[in-house]
Amino acid sequence: MPRAQHDYDDIPGTFVFDAERSRQGYGINMFCMSLMKDENRKAFKANEAEYLKKFPLTPEQATAILNREYNRLLELGGNIYFTAKLGATDGHSFRHLAATMTGASQDDYAKMMLGGGRSVEGNRSKSGRDKLAPKSAKAKSAKPKAVKPKAVKPKSKAKSRSKARSKRG
Repeated sequence: MPRAQHDYDDIPGTFVFDAERSRQGYGINMFCMSLMKDENRKAFKANEAEYLKKFPLTPEQATAILNREYNRLLELGGNIYFTAKLGATDGHSFRHLAATMTGASQDDYAKMMLGGGRSVEGNRSKSGRDKLAPKSAKAKSAKPKAVKPKAVKPKSKAKSRSKARSKRG
């Protein structure tokens, strides 16, 4: 079944890990979590394709794992914190993975992040629609509605009496 589209799917450069992606990526994430144990890492490295048969993976997910297509793993439901275990199994740092996923060198990636990250300019929407902008000129000029203050609820008499008694000593 195709994935339902959401407004946040328009954000460039990322795949939001929501409940639907979590369900979709269950096999990927269970595989990645298995790599926390040394004996599993060794078994995986000895025969990667055979080891993957232990998990409920689609052919696309298995291919993405075998080819170390990290962005594709996220698109197919992988959680970045779990998929990082695959990179660590290969001896890579998270900085290496992030640089690979952004198409930058490790040094360029580190400089970008230390400089405050990517510019928001040009990175607000894949489709070109700026979701943060008002939808019409009318929305820009609309005045905020006055907010009516809520009525304060009087304290119960029982609470008031007990406070009065405690003050008298």
